[in-house]
Amino acid sequence: MSVQGHIVIGGGAFAGLALALALRQGLGPEIPVIVADPALDTRPSRDPRATAIVAACRRLFEALGAWDDVRAEAQPILDMVVTDSKLEDATRPTFLNFAGDVAPGEPFAHMVENRRLIDALVVRAEAAGIDLRATTVASYDASADGIDVTLGDGSKIAASLLVAADGAKSRLRERAGIATHGWDYDQSGIVVTVGHERDHEGRAEEHFLPAGPFAILPLTGKRSSLVWTERRTEAARIIALGDEDFHAELEQRFGLHLGEVKALDKPRAFPLSYFVARSFIAERLALVGDSAHVIHPIAGQGLNMGLKDVAALAEVVVDAARLGMDLGGADVLERYQRWRRFDTMAMGVATNSLNFLFSNESTLLRTVRDIGLGIVDRTPPLKNLFIRQAAGLTGEIPRLLKGETL
Repeated sequence: MSVQGHIVIGGGAFAGLALALALRQGLGPEIPVIVADPALDTRPSRDPRATAIVAACRRLFEALGAWDDVRAEAQPILDMVVTDSKLEDATRPTFLNFAGDVAPGEPFAHMVENRRLIDALVVRAEAAGIDLRATTVASYDASADGIDVTLGDGSKIAASLLVAADGAKSRLRERAGIATHGWDYDQSGIVVTVGHERDHEGRAEEHFLPAGPFAILPLTGKRSSLVWTERRTEAARIIALGDEDFHAELEQRFGLHLGEVKALDKPRAFPLSYFVARSFIAERLALVGDSAHVIHPIAGQGLNMGLKDVAALAEVVVDAARLGMDLGGADVLERYQRWRRFDTMAMGVATNSLNFLFSNESTLLRTVRDIGLGIVDRTPPLKNLFIRQAAGLTGEIPRLLKGETL
C-alpha cells in the first residue's frame, strides 16, 4: 500500500463539502481531508437562492447522511408544466407536462434553499472530523511525488491531491493554466422568493418568454423561488425598481393563478454565461463543479452537474486507494476526466440549444418548438426518458448517485 498524503479541497460550497464527506466516508480518517474557503467563517449561510436537487443527487446526499438534515425543508416537485407565449399573450397554453415518480414514492426532484443545505453540510463535515479552514488556497507546487499546498493563513500541507471547487472564477484553475471555452449570454437570471395566496401543490412551472425562461419553483409553504431570465440591461432596470413597480413587472409574468403574489426578499440578478474547462485535470489537480463548467440554468442542471463530478471523483479516488494506487496520480485523474467531460460537453450543447430555441421572437422557431414539445408530451416512452435524464438517472452512474455508499 502506497503512503498517501492529505487531500486538500479549495472551496467550501456544495461541491467542496459534499466531496469532503464522500472522501471521508470512503477513505476513513487515515487520509486527512482539508476544506479551505473564507466563506466557512460566515454562518449561517446567507445564500438567497434555492436549487432543484434531482433524484440522483438527492440519493447522493442520502448516502452521505445529509438528506435527513434538510428533508423537512425540502419541497418535492410533483409536477412540472412547460408553456410558451409572448409576454402580452392573454393565455399560456401548456405544451408539456411532466408528472410521476422516477421510482415509487421518489419524485424526480426536490427544491431546497441553498443556505439550509450548505449549513447542514458544514455541520456534517465537522461531525465527520473534516478539517475546515476559513482561508484560501494561496499557492501550490505540484510534482511527481506530491503537491505542496500553502494556505492563506500561512500553513503548508503536503498533499497527494488538490481539488479546485472554488467556483466559476477559479483561481486554482487559472494558476494551473487551464483555459476555458465559452461565451457570455448577455442575459441575467433574476432570483427572488415570493409568497402567494394559494398552495402550489408541488407544481413547478417554466414559462418560455421571448427574453428567456421564467421559472416558478415550489418551496415549502405557500412560497416559490423564481429564476427569471432577462437581457442584462433589462434585468438591471427591473431589480432597481421600487417595490410597487417591481410588483407590477412580477405580476405581469407570474399571473394570478396562485392568487396575490408578493416578493419576500430583495431581487438579485446573476449574469449568465457558458464555459467548459479545456481540461478537468492538471498535475495532481482536479476541477469540480463551477470551476470546471458553467451552463445556462434553463434546464436546472448546473449544481447537479457539479454533484455528478463529486460522485465520480470520489469513486475513482476511493477505488484507487483500495488498489494501493497514488490518489493524485495521472491515471486516476484521467479516469475521472473521461467519465465527466463528455457528459458535461453534451449537457452544455443541450442547454445552449434550448436557450437559442426558446429565447427569441421568431414565429417560425416558436412553431417548431411547440410542435416538438407537443410530440414529447404525447409520447410516454420519450417523456419517461426525458424525466430520467432530468433526474440524472441515465448513462454511467457513479455509486453515490445510486444511493450506494463508498
